[in-house]
Amino acid sequence: MAKSKTVFRCQQCGFESPKWNGKCPSCGAWNSLVEETIQPAAANAPASRKKADLSNFIQELQAVDTQEDIRYRTGIGELDRVLGGGLVKGSIVLLGGEPGIGKSTLLLQICEFFGASHSILYVSGEESTKQIKLRAERLHVTTESLYLLANNDAQSICDTIAACEPDIVIIDSIQTMQITELSSSPGSLTQVRECTNLFMHTAKQHDIPIFIVGHVNKDGAIAGPKVMEHIVDTVLYFEGERNFSYRILRAVKNRFGSTNEIGVFEMMESGLQEVPNPSAMLLEGRPLNVSGTCVTCVMEGSRPILAEVQVLVTKSSLPSPRRTANGFDYNRLFIILAILEKRCGLFYGTLDVYLNVVGGFRLDEPSGDLAVALCLYSSLTDKSISEHVTAFGELGLGGEVRSISNLTQRILEAERMGFQTCIIPKQSMRGLQSSNFQIQLVGVRTLKEAFDFLEQPQV
Repeated sequence: MAKSKTVFRCQQCGFESPKWNGKCPSCGAWNSLVEETIQPAAANAPASRKKADLSNFIQELQAVDTQEDIRYRTGIGELDRVLGGGLVKGSIVLLGGEPGIGKSTLLLQICEFFGASHSILYVSGEESTKQIKLRAERLHVTTESLYLLANNDAQSICDTIAACEPDIVIIDSIQTMQITELSSSPGSLTQVRECTNLFMHTAKQHDIPIFIVGHVNKDGAIAGPKVMEHIVDTVLYFEGERNFSYRILRAVKNRFGSTNEIGVFEMMESGLQEVPNPSAMLLEGRPLNVSGTCVTCVMEGSRPILAEVQVLVTKSSLPSPRRTANGFDYNRLFIILAILEKRCGLFYGTLDVYLNVVGGFRLDEPSGDLAVALCLYSSLTDKSISEHVTAFGELGLGGEVRSISNLTQRILEAERMGFQTCIIPKQSMRGLQSSNFQIQLVGVRTLKEAFDFLEQPQV
């Protein structure tokens, strides 16, 4: 009888080694090699297996029927937006995030809507059925079409899904699932990968959509390594701080929709509530007549969102001044500071600079450069920017203000939120009809022109 083979596998990158090492030779992670046993193939297995004939399963592209409704509405508009219009049948969706961020709460809430016309199987490897019932009562989930299963055997769960054939399945969470034939512990790289593959084949074979919950560890990876992202169809991340009540749902991968859309939620006592107007949420409680604050507009998919940028410039007591950026690219802040010093004659060499985007929001596109530069100028000179002014534009290294995309949508969003003046790139005004907007459009070519406009008394 063939003997089993023992290998040491890295839980971060999957590297295999015949002996244990304190440091992975591939990715350099420390203490990540875990011993695993590989079972040999059966001795009586045929040397060459008969190849399966798949000719009967070949279909022409035009013959594939897509006229039927292949999406389920979740009852939560923000979630439908991120998914690309709803939950696709036969898809497998990975919902990742830090423990306690609200993943299980969101999935249990959508069961109330799904239960009106579909059957749901909620599989939990972390909680008992009584604990789930208590959480469902708190969230006012009373549907009779929700069925609970407390188990962590992946193969048994897939057999149950094949026998019962529910319309929707929720797996909470993937770290607790295991295949008993594998010697590794639940949550390890091998268990996570093989369990996800097993659920994926079950979803495709029976055309049943499956939600999989994956916790994020301290390194920011789902269930340790990110071995599931290439297997599943959609990867969603729940972002937000526990100290803040707002949560942002972002799509990192989506085979059936855009990855640029986001969903905004607020954590309440009764569960997660949609925030249909994120701009009003982010601008709530803005300080008036305070230097170093300005509002900009970023595009998240097809949705324009106004966000408040705050900058505090103060004298430093350290040999090397501090530079801190929350919600904004740290290196981008250094570039903007260099532009202001070189092209505008401003000096920040002995000053601490603190930048914050209010509400835990993050500016990932360069359209927020102009607002950041205006905030830096306002805080340095201690002159406030009018609360009715918004600005968006990209900065070049020459101090010029470059054009940006989706300008019309940004202007309309600023107008809807009651702003009176909008500072935008001059070259972007060529294709705009100012008469179509009730907001004042101020085109600037350089940063100096933007600063000169702020110095005017009417602003």
